[in-house]
Amino acid sequence: AGCNVENACYSLGVCAERTAIQKAISEGHTSFRAMAITSDMGDHFIVPCGACRQVMREFGTDWDVYLTKADGTYIVKRLEELLPLSFGPEDLKK
Repeated sequence: AGCNVENACYSLGVCAERTAIQKAISEGHTSFRAMAITSDMGDHFIVPCGACRQVMREFGTDWDVYLTKADGTYIVKRLEELLPLSFGPEDLKK
């Protein structure tokens, strides 16, 4: 679980997705299969920002990402759909 950690200087805030991943890692979890991103704001599907997508990518592209709307409807995307042609840890070996 994670939440946004806001800061008056927007670039210093931390999104819920990164908070959840970092918390999981600090507790010894390093293999992930899915993430749900929820909010009670707006009529559009909630999607992770680019920084969150890249942090998620560090742990593979084979994730289901559940994107929700405030009314409870959702769609499922693969992380590789949200971050195509991505760069990951395996690329550091090249």
